[in-house]
Amino acid sequence: MKKLTTFQKAISALLLIAVISWIVWGNTALQLNTYTILSDRLPKAFNGYRIAHISDLHNAEMGKDNGNLLVMLKEAKPDIIAITGDFIDSRNTDIEIALQFAEKAAHIAPCYYVTGNHEAIVPEYDEFRSGLTKLGIVVLEDERIDLKMNDETITLIGVNDPSFKFDDFFDDAELVMKNQLRELVKKDDGFTLLLSHRPELFDLYVDSGIDLVLSGHTHGGQFRLPFVGALVAPNQGLFPKYDAGLYSAESTNMIVSRGIGNSIIPFRINNRPEVILIELKSDVSKGE
Repeated sequence: MKKLTTFQKAISALLLIAVISWIVWGNTALQLNTYTILSDRLPKAFNGYRIAHISDLHNAEMGKDNGNLLVMLKEAKPDIIAITGDFIDSRNTDIEIALQFAEKAAHIAPCYYVTGNHEAIVPEYDEFRSGLTKLGIVVLEDERIDLKMNDETITLIGVNDPSFKFDDFFDDAELVMKNQLRELVKKDDGFTLLLSHRPELFDLYVDSGIDLVLSGHTHGGQFRLPFVGALVAPNQGLFPKYDAGLYSAESTNMIVSRGIGNSIIPFRINNRPEVILIELKSDVSKGE
């Protein structure tokens, strides 16, 4: 076998350094992605309402003490911050990192949080939930509340991850979620915002008539190919249908976050961590 020349070795080393640097950058360079959601069901008082959406932190730290993440959230000027599960990581649980971030995030805007599958399997969850509540974070566990602007309201629903009620390998998440939504969604609701960790249950959200769903869980597929998208996602398998971004069917929109942290695989490829900013707009043309 022909030996590599010194020049070839140097080129190979530079290429390796470039690839490693690109991967490191792609795992730490936060990206802000914005969406506008139009709805003729949105009360006029909520026209221009801004929602910052983060998901799947998995105890990640974007900058020292999550400083980069907090700066991005503050500059987005949201009316609320929605956190859609896996705030902590079951394989490397450190609730203090999450609580320190939550304390500072709560000073930026009111925060609403729902659980993910990782919270369902950590013994520290009750302690973590108590800590969030003391900091003023609203923990929604199969609950609905009204968000108010002036004299108008929209309905915010937050569901526990189905894995709190079943074994993910043997039971039916769809059935659990169907029962959750049956109890929480009312026929006379106006504009409804749902926080749910699981995007693969999109058809249920459509059937329930939810206006906007914010979700996570997929990590954007962890590894993404240009022009193809995610390779694999939990509970969806290869080439998942709902991996990241905006999905629409009938009157329902769902935005899936690529998330911020990692879990089983400690890095992501071609898949920067993201913060999502959603602006709600009254689509008056549909109401005419």
